[in-house]
Amino acid sequence: MIQKLTSEERSAQLAQLHGWVAVAGRDAIQRQFKFADFNEAFGFMTRVAIKAQEMDHHPEWSNVYNKVEITLSTHEANGLTERDISLARFIDQIATGSK
Repeated sequence: MIQKLTSEERSAQLAQLHGWVAVAGRDAIQRQFKFADFNEAFGFMTRVAIKAQEMDHHPEWSNVYNKVEITLSTHEANGLTERDISLARFIDQIATGSK
């Protein structure tokens, strides 16, 4: 079974992520992204979807035109886990164009 991060681990990991914030009332993190247009936003979402499928770890998200909002939490653990941190790091890398 996947273990939730402790509050110390959560704080340390969140401090290392760019732009991610804790979600009020949930053991989850969230970040908003803004792109040049819908095509760029959709391309970003496609890359995240492929990685999420490989990880068998799917984000909660929404998209309106050039904006994407992503919330990460591991449902089977009922909170934040290393899976979420790993996916957040990948998302940050592709959002900034890094590999």
